[in-house]
Amino acid sequence: MREDLTKMGFTELHTANEVEDTLKKGGTTLVVVNSVCGCAAANARPGANMSLQHDKKPDHIVTVFAGVDKEAVEAARAHMVPFPPSSPSMALFKDGELVHMLERHHIEGRPAEMIAENLKNAYDEYC
Repeated sequence: MREDLTKMGFTELHTANEVEDTLKKGGTTLVVVNSVCGCAAANARPGANMSLQHDKKPDHIVTVFAGVDKEAVEAARAHMVPFPPSSPSMALFKDGELVHMLERHHIEGRPAEMIAENLKNAYDEYC
């Protein structure tokens, strides 16, 4: 489940400090909150990976794993307020500020291609 993202170049973050340091780098950062659920496997991870097959893409692509990397997930979710915690979810940040969010209800039941298109549109606007 982790390799679905890391083999495409996502960096795993395991601590709150790693999350904070990544978001301080500036530029654009896609944070994928990964999970073990079926919609993560069928929709979220494939959609995130497909979204990277695009001319514009984030400067940094990272992932935290819900239920496993608790400290990192809490730190990432603190930057996703006002959206409630959900997993899977995806957040695009620009210079540390949240600019685009996909919550579980945007992912569950939607094909990976639709998720990828949603992210590509966000990349076109912010990257």
